[in-house]
Amino acid sequence: MFSRKKSETPESPVQEASSHSDPTGKKGHATPTRREAEARRRQPLVPADRKEAKRQAKIRRDAAYQRQQEALVTGDERYLPVRDKGRVRRYARDWVDARWSFSEFVVPVMLIFLVAMMAASFLQRSPEVANAVVLGMTFVFYGLLIVSVVEGIIVWMRLRKRIQERYPDDEISRGTWFYVYSRMVMARRWRSPKPQVDRGQFPQTGPRR
Repeated sequence: MFSRKKSETPESPVQEASSHSDPTGKKGHATPTRREAEARRRQPLVPADRKEAKRQAKIRRDAAYQRQQEALVTGDERYLPVRDKGRVRRYARDWVDARWSFSEFVVPVMLIFLVAMMAASFLQRSPEVANAVVLGMTFVFYGLLIVSVVEGIIVWMRLRKRIQERYPDDEISRGTWFYVYSRMVMARRWRSPKPQVDRGQFPQTGPRR
């Protein structure tokens, strides 16, 4: 009786699980040990072929640089430089690019004045006349610079208000004012990233829904 009951005892759950884990009854491969798993994950600090590793690294750098240059033309947010990333910077660029600015003509005019000042100092036979011309152009030079800075401050005050209305939960990072002003004084065709809006095509104002 005792032997019969012992023979009829059901198999343990562990045995049943192992027998039903694979229909063929075969495991397929041995379970890797912890040491083997760690060895597979471990990568050598120094590659075996340094020359090939440098070549691959150069290829990756060139590809990343190419993507960034394309993004500066297309405005692709994924590959833009860090200083140009974010919707606040994008909004600021679009707003500046959509308007006509006095400041964008300051740099070309200043270059013309510099050439004129040098020409006046060499061509004038009278030192008094040459000094008067140089002094007058210097006043005009600094006057244009002051007007440009004042315009930049006014534009930034208006733009900051619109950014806060558009993205009330976003922080306006430090240096955004200079980012806006440096874009204003740059001629439109030389701006980077390339303008993505036309003149008069201002970005939407008001809170984003």
